Amino acid sequence: MEKVQDYFGSMVFDERVMKGVLSEKVYKSLKRTIDRGVPLDITVANAVASAMKDWAVEKGATHYTHWFQPETGVTAEKHDSFINPAPDGRVIMEFSGKELVKGEPDASSFPSGGLRATFEARGYTAWDPTSYAFIKDGTLYIPTAFCSYTGEALDKKVPLLRSMDALNVQALRILKLFGNNDVRCVKTSVGPEQEYFLIPKELYEKRKDLIMTGRTLFGAMPPKGQEMEDHYFGSIKPRVAEYMADLDKELWKLGILAKTKHNEVAPAQHELAPIYRTTNIAADNNQLTMEVMQKVAQKHGLVCLLHEKPFDGVNGSGKHNNWSISTDTGVNLLTPGETPYENAQFLLFLSAVIKAVDDYQDLLRLSVATAGNDHRLGANEAPPAIISIFLGDELSGVLDAIENDTPYDGGQKQTMQFGVSVLPEFSKDTTDRNRTSPFAFTGNKFEFRMLGSSNSISCANIHLNASVAEVLKQFADILEKADDFNSALYDLVRDTIKAHKRIIFNGNGYDDSWVAEAEKRGLSNLKTTADAMPKLLDEKNVKMLTSHGIFTESELHSRCEIMLENYTKTVNIEALTMIDMARKQILPALSKFTGDVSANAKAKEGFGKSKYEKCIVERLSGLMDDICEAVGELETAVEDLEDINSAIEASSFVRDEVLPKMDALRKPVDNAEQITAEEYWPFPTYDKLLFGMR
Repeated sequence: MEKVQDYFGSMVFDERVMKGVLSEKVYKSLKRTIDRGVPLDITVANAVASAMKDWAVEKGATHYTHWFQPETGVTAEKHDSFINPAPDGRVIMEFSGKELVKGEPDASSFPSGGLRATFEARGYTAWDPTSYAFIKDGTLYIPTAFCSYTGEALDKKVPLLRSMDALNVQALRILKLFGNNDVRCVKTSVGPEQEYFLIPKELYEKRKDLIMTGRTLFGAMPPKGQEMEDHYFGSIKPRVAEYMADLDKELWKLGILAKTKHNEVAPAQHELAPIYRTTNIAADNNQLTMEVMQKVAQKHGLVCLLHEKPFDGVNGSGKHNNWSISTDTGVNLLTPGETPYENAQFLLFLSAVIKAVDDYQDLLRLSVATAGNDHRLGANEAPPAIISIFLGDELSGVLDAIENDTPYDGGQKQTMQFGVSVLPEFSKDTTDRNRTSPFAFTGNKFEFRMLGSSNSISCANIHLNASVAEVLKQFADILEKADDFNSALYDLVRDTIKAHKRIIFNGNGYDDSWVAEAEKRGLSNLKTTADAMPKLLDEKNVKMLTSHGIFTESELHSRCEIMLENYTKTVNIEALTMIDMARKQILPALSKFTGDVSANAKAKEGFGKSKYEKCIVERLSGLMDDICEAVGELETAVEDLEDINSAIEASSFVRDEVLPKMDALRKPVDNAEQITAEEYWPFPTYDKLLFGMR
């Protein structure tokens, strides 16, 4: 039997491979580029390219591609072969350093938010040597950044790398004040948990809404949903288990550290969690994971749904972003230690995160804003749209003691006892978990739970890194000028806690009372993408993001435009799909059913002797009238949307006019489904989709 250790990373040009195929001089030079950001010499690039090509060809690769992440939300790739003509008519396999470090895709065909016009096509991809190249489907994939001819970032990788650099610069300033002069680099790390649904492919192909939009636009709840709570962590069905085993193997070949798999809360819902990696690598790995998940599902006759809310009435899918900060010397800066009250360095970094989340709660909210995620946030299954931090009892007690200048006498480890002699005793954690919190401290990291399942994790981590970098800069500016470092440090932590304790909430984020309480505290509640995204251009946000070089002002305007256009286009496609399904599938099916029921009634000598038939025909006739009216109103709204040119105005119109009319159409359709004979309904219903796996 093949061992995991034998094939893990077998398709990755990682350090093991580099050490074996590169000269010591080239390897050390490349490592300096990766670890310290030293510029890459072209002679080194040529040597790496040649070795990379030889390795890839030996693995069966015939092509290479610069793999990048434009503002489409998915990855992009253009494949070129290694072949070059030889004088004797044959071909040779070549790959140069220039081809490795630079590519030229068409920059005008990707979303640019006005940065590129149709006639301004030139763009560049540049090799990211910090993220390993890999082989997939006979092609060498080279992770790259993507920018325009004029230098503006057109992707998610460039701003993410910039945000990591910004945090590194400011964190090093802080660490030097604590005497940590051996630290040369500080990086953020992320472990993104990925939720998803699996449904049979044959059912998916009968649902136009799933094919066009990734979610069901119509569907009445079956008699059973998730209320029995029997699916969560339940026994994994054989067909799903086979898929998960195959998925693990494919991910492990690509060096992706898939660690945990289990059933999630909703029927047909599951989760995969990896071990955390450096943030830009974790972002690349997660994009690749989503692609592999969907591809492997096809092999098993399944479809993997990554939409945040594919089914109404049951939990949607998120992506929990477990984020931490570590040094190159192996120290996690968010580890409290045994006595967090005495760990001044930890308390300063903790205070920085608290202030950052409070000061830039709007940026964190808009970083997860999409049309799909709007359906999920606050729906008694995910954190609300209000940003808050959960710290737990012990850390909250520590901060209270600091704020009030009082001794802290808590934090003693307690033994967990089950009352059964054969079961082992162990120390319980000093705080509980809070799954309703959007930003929860979980031991040595923060779990940002608001991301949607289809989101790139780059956006959230760009704004998280940037916000913390800004606060660390403010802290360093104060502490570097202090005459008495220890006294200034204590005052800074205490004053920060006093000023920003409003963002800390350890209670139930699902409770309606929290909405009112959050409003009293002055916390923002940006419920939709249309509410959140324009905040990107607020003066304080533009000033912060541009001052650290994470975005230019034009890049910020372009991203706001792109995200609002994406929101509007997504909902517009959904609305058009609803209209199409209602007119071509639902109304004809209801007409056929009512006609057959009427014919049955006539066969029984009229409605007078057919109470069932009379009731069905009357109810469905009324519902069909409601559907026809709702379709017309939705169609009018879609037509009106076409006349709006402003991205902000269009998104507001979608929120206020189109989405309510979509809800108004869905209601009578779902009611009609519940009284229509099963064989007449034109597409698979929720009971089959959610419980159809055998």
